[in-house]
Amino acid sequence: VPVSFLSEEQLENLIKKLRKASAGLNSTLKDQIMSHPVLHDALNDPRNGDSATKHLKQQASILGNIEKLKLLGPRRCFVEFGAGRGKLSHWVDIALKDAEKVHFLLVEKVTTRFKVDGKHRKKNAVFERLQIDIQHLCLNKIPLLIEEKLPVVGIGKHLCGVATDLALRCLVETYAASCEERSEEPLAKRIKNDKTETEINTLAKEGNEKNVPEKWTPVAGIVIALCCHHRCDWRHYVGKEYFRALGLGAVEFHYFQRMSSWATCGMRRTSSEASNVTTKRKDNQNNESEVHGDNGYRMADDSADSLPGFLTVGERKKIGHLCKLLIDHGRMQYLQQKGFSPALQYYTDPLVSLENVLLTAVPNRSSSPE
Repeated sequence: VPVSFLSEEQLENLIKKLRKASAGLNSTLKDQIMSHPVLHDALNDPRNGDSATKHLKQQASILGNIEKLKLLGPRRCFVEFGAGRGKLSHWVDIALKDAEKVHFLLVEKVTTRFKVDGKHRKKNAVFERLQIDIQHLCLNKIPLLIEEKLPVVGIGKHLCGVATDLALRCLVETYAASCEERSEEPLAKRIKNDKTETEINTLAKEGNEKNVPEKWTPVAGIVIALCCHHRCDWRHYVGKEYFRALGLGAVEFHYFQRMSSWATCGMRRTSSEASNVTTKRKDNQNNESEVHGDNGYRMADDSADSLPGFLTVGERKKIGHLCKLLIDHGRMQYLQQKGFSPALQYYTDPLVSLENVLLTAVPNRSSSPE
């Protein structure tokens, strides 16, 4: 049922639940607006239009945050979720220069034009593009990761709604958990049964000494720019346990994810004006690779819904931000339970993009990836 179909009393009750659930959360995030020297020339190119400059500023800040977390380095595999043209991986590769054993997996479910992967074919880094839906991706079945035992760094720029939850589960549940289970199993049990006992003991000893680094970390870190909470899905949401602990369930989640669009679209005053904005969006869909409008955000699917008259524009915007914050804290708790130290921060100015929150996470253990 659309939000606009709710009675004033029903909507007020939902908002009360939202405010109660988010009462203890810090709604003011830390500013981590950064840059990186490899984008200096591109950022100062006079040929850039406004849209290109905004994209470059976001890429520069994401790259700066990746470096701040000490995730830029040799011997790792960067998995870019929702890769599109692969621009984020492109800049990561340039920042790494000629680092050894660096691999990139670009995950995108749709065919993409004007890819930048080809610019890196003659370099040391290996680029591989996977055309697959994230929910069907099993990293522990990628030959490259099985053979090289490289720590994975999950990255993404404006990973839309449910795709963020699918990516988090892919990294820390499907991949990291399976790697940990495999590493706990004695190597001798993983060797085919047709080996003699002497051969097994020899192979096991060699494997433990050479093939599996002692401090190997399956997932070295996660850096994802969040986007489009209104496109989240309860079925795939990783924070269900967090919501249930607050006395919330699928119904509340449905309305919170719909109302989250008020954070970026709350300036609409009437349904007719919303219709005009939707029309403008259709006229501007030629924007660079992403489906974001001129203001740097995606419009909600229910952008033509008439909004309740008893809420001011400012109140709708605050409610939208609380919805986003609550959904993201569910993701953070999920990462904490999986052994990571997560954080939310602003990575770019809202004038650059209204979707300006970056989710980062690194393993709790202090050892750095080998």
